[in-house]
Amino acid sequence: MELIESQAEGLSRVYRVVASAADLQARLAAKIEEVRPKMRLNGFRPGKVPPAHIRKLYGPSMMQDIINETVQKSTQEGLARENVRVASEPRPELESDINQVIAGQQDLAFKLHVEVMPEFTPADVRSVSLVKIVAPVSEEQVETRLAELAKSSRRFAEKDGPAAEGDQVVIDFIGSIDGEAFEGGAATDASVEIGAGRFIPGFEEQLIGAAPGEERTLDVVFPDAYPVERLKGKAASFAVTVKAVKAPAETEIDEALAQDVGFDSLQALRSALRDRLEQEHSAQTRLRAKRALFDKLDALHDFPLPPGMVNAEFDQIWRQLSADRDAGRLDAEDASKSEEELRIEYRRIAERRVRLGLLLAEVGRRNDVDLTQEEVREGLIAQVRRFPGQEQSIYDLYVRNPQLMAQVRAPLYEEKVVDFMLELAQVETKTVSREELFADDEA
Repeated sequence: MELIESQAEGLSRVYRVVASAADLQARLAAKIEEVRPKMRLNGFRPGKVPPAHIRKLYGPSMMQDIINETVQKSTQEGLARENVRVASEPRPELESDINQVIAGQQDLAFKLHVEVMPEFTPADVRSVSLVKIVAPVSEEQVETRLAELAKSSRRFAEKDGPAAEGDQVVIDFIGSIDGEAFEGGAATDASVEIGAGRFIPGFEEQLIGAAPGEERTLDVVFPDAYPVERLKGKAASFAVTVKAVKAPAETEIDEALAQDVGFDSLQALRSALRDRLEQEHSAQTRLRAKRALFDKLDALHDFPLPPGMVNAEFDQIWRQLSADRDAGRLDAEDASKSEEELRIEYRRIAERRVRLGLLLAEVGRRNDVDLTQEEVREGLIAQVRRFPGQEQSIYDLYVRNPQLMAQVRAPLYEEKVVDFMLELAQVETKTVSREELFADDEA
């Protein structure tokens, strides 16, 4: 069987494949002879069922299997023989009458629709100039982070007098809608920090002025974006009993604070905070350098993109954007745009992602960039650690599933190719402040 190219347009190819009826019938006969020694049918001795009888009973289903195998094998072997680099799963289109083929009265003929990878030469990365911005970690930043930790770790102490903004109120409450208590609307000894914004809008504010022993009714309306569907937009009343009012107590930055958050000493805590800040700066420096590299590469390359890959990338982006829009999570800029404007903008983003993905793959292929087994193993371990208590089962699931392993390899491979290109590019280092390093980070 041969792949004969019958149509070529852009990156789309159509190949025609023909398998003769005689060849298929020969394969059917071989298949029958293979199973005949094990065949047991009433009225026949084991292994003595006549081939014609097997063909009559099982020939159509066996031929269907042979046809499926032929299509799959001829596709794989033909594309490999012709050195066709496919961009998406080939799509066969049967031309023959399947019943005639099964009956041995017609050749198996089908068209193979394929999108191929574009042929292009990557720009020389050595000609790319980049500015890598770095920001040293200062003692002031460490102390600021330490103060934030102390604030988030602050305690509350009982106070005399009514509750005020910033105080913590300990309450029991029962919620009702139209006079009926609802599931999940009651709690005992709940701690409410007034002004923290952790409860339904209006709930915390109505506790201002409350004193221990007081009973209040709080009237609120659940937001339209509330995660529980049956409560969205509903008006509710909460019968509240105030049990205690506490004021925030100043948390000292001392050895006791360090021990409270799991460190042996205040010095060890400061050192850990510095390490974390340095990791944040290093990650942001790489992110900005990678973004700058991608911007330069995108501007240097213009080659045709496989429509199927672009459509798949756009569909994935659009599903996420639609979910964010339905949940009210779009930023103000996107929320102000029409659907048509959003589709145009995010299709451009999809095209950029596909273009850069193809470029990285080509650079890696031409320069023999590959992942080591150890790098893949470390990436897999990092992935399974996201599932505490299920590590072994998740590890086994990934190892058995090539598609899941491909999802582990893809970002690792991208980062390795990026490292390769950053080593070749002309990179100038510029020292900036932390604010500058993290500025314009919405991209």
